[in-house]
Amino acid sequence: MERIIDVANYIFEEYKTISGEAIDEMKLHKLLYFAQRESLAITGKPLFNERFQGWQYGPVSPVVRSSYTESGIKAKELHEVSAESIYIANHVIAQYGSFESWKLSQLSHNEVSWQNSRIGLGPDEAGNRTLRISDIRKDAEKIRPYDSLFDMYYDEFEDAEADE
Repeated sequence: MERIIDVANYIFEEYKTISGEAIDEMKLHKLLYFAQRESLAITGKPLFNERFQGWQYGPVSPVVRSSYTESGIKAKELHEVSAESIYIANHVIAQYGSFESWKLSQLSHNEVSWQNSRIGLGPDEAGNRTLRISDIRKDAEKIRPYDSLFDMYYDEFEDAEADE
């Protein structure tokens, strides 16, 4: 299992390579959330153990928040991520990377995990409740993962294999 800081660093660097600019902090948090959800949808396992808090503008990782700078992720030690994690992160960047941060924030507000972390809080309250992994699993159940490499949805692979 990866550490969220390493996945954040990978997304930061890959986004910069693709777009030519640094990713802003809000967008990074949202892409990390979507990577966690995508991992649960594809593999059934979390990508990392660290949790998100239900900030008023969507899920936020306290670990990443304390390490983010506009020039990169600052941590004592960073590790490379696995090929599987790179695949998931690249898919999330391809699917959501072109969205503005505020649009990603709006999308995250539709997630059960974020909504449950905000129960009892007003819209202007910052919030620091942890998103439950069981709720992120519920969010993962409502998406249909797509493989851009093979140009098909994951649930179509069985049909393609049966045709062979």
